[in-house]
Amino acid sequence: MNEPSALNEMRAGVNLFMRAMWGRAYVRVVGASRELSWFINEILIPILAMTAYVFIYRAFGAPKVYESLVIVGSAMVPFWLTVLWSMAAQFYWEKEVGNLDIFLISPMSPMALLGGMAIGGMFLSLTRVVAVILAGALLFHVPFDLTRPIAGVLVLLLTMTSLFSLGAMASSVFFLVGRAGMKINLILMEPVYLLSGFYFPVKNIGFLLSMAASAIPLTLGLDGLRQCILPNGPALGFLSVKIEIQILAIMTLAYTILAAKFFSYMESLGKREGRATLRWE
Repeated sequence: MNEPSALNEMRAGVNLFMRAMWGRAYVRVVGASRELSWFINEILIPILAMTAYVFIYRAFGAPKVYESLVIVGSAMVPFWLTVLWSMAAQFYWEKEVGNLDIFLISPMSPMALLGGMAIGGMFLSLTRVVAVILAGALLFHVPFDLTRPIAGVLVLLLTMTSLFSLGAMASSVFFLVGRAGMKINLILMEPVYLLSGFYFPVKNIGFLLSMAASAIPLTLGLDGLRQCILPNGPALGFLSVKIEIQILAIMTLAYTILAAKFFSYMESLGKREGRATLRWE
């Protein structure tokens, strides 16, 4: 094969990859905005929980920074809900409606499918996060300290990439366990709220338990984000922001590699045993 032909083939492969990724992301970037009930549900529930904790802190006379802490934690709830229901459970739903077998026999790269799911989910979650933070700030007039914007943006981006890489990896696992994945989703929701420190500084649960909870990127991402945008945030932090950024970057790489391997295994199993189209739970 001559060099021009190889270059053209590479360009065609990249073009197919980008088109497939955008096609999968399009459903969430554009299509989700057409279902307003999802938007209301994913914003209203975090705001209700946020309101309850803000009033609890006010009743105990806690410093104002704790109200800011609750608002930031509540804003991250849509990220976790999206990872559980729009990432981890996605392949199971695709199989139920008959789309997964089409994905498996298509010429696109598996990573394009996973990448599209992640990009669409990030966009969808980010709009919810901004809405919750604005609602909390306007309702309760809590203070924020934006003196470290670059570090804050970097922490947020790495939290999103590592979290959705984890969701991409979990999507293949949940597909293999079938309907039990729905029960796992429900079981994981509240414990993660606790272990990740959604409504209090995560270091308060102890060093060892905080380290174990750090396997979930949301724990370090939420802790780092609070340190970057809250008054006295560093005093409430578990680890330094620099260390948390490094760990989140490693998590992104590790979970992305595992997601690709798990998808390859799921794809092989689906083609070999017909699990992509048959109900076998």
